[in-house]
Amino acid sequence: MSDKLKEIISKQGEQQSDSIDQSDDIVQLVGFIIGEEEYAIPILSIQEIIKPFSWTRVPQVPKYVMGVFNLRGSVIPLIDLRLKFGLSEKKHSDETRFIVMKDDDDVAGFVIDRLTMAIRIKKSNIGPAPDTISGDDTMIDGVGKQKDKIITILKVNKLLERDF
Repeated sequence: MSDKLKEIISKQGEQQSDSIDQSDDIVQLVGFIIGEEEYAIPILSIQEIIKPFSWTRVPQVPKYVMGVFNLRGSVIPLIDLRLKFGLSEKKHSDETRFIVMKDDDDVAGFVIDRLTMAIRIKKSNIGPAPDTISGDDTMIDGVGKQKDKIITILKVNKLLERDF
């Protein structure tokens, strides 16, 4: 487990607020930024969070598939979420990270602009995806409301679906 993921999990324990009743069902997520928006995925879907390193380009794949990289002997596809979400390409910065996500046997690395924090949110504060974007094909699992911000919760299984 990477140091950053350990740090997030540690902060998560400290982040409990008085407003969260221990009897409520709590969802644990990790937040990250793509463009100007904050997204989150369930913490248990994360295999690893790492700083960017070299990868190999692969021909004849969609532009958002950057290539593949080797993570301890496993060859993992690398997907740029900015491009997958229809945003413009951005040069990697010191805050750029690769999040390796897993769902059953499916694993892929995703490039994010920056990590935010561990998020603990009551299930009652998570609403469904808006009607205009709901359905089986959407990547949006729900919308979390926390203090003064909205967090889009993504479906990891949809992110990991191979459409190339």
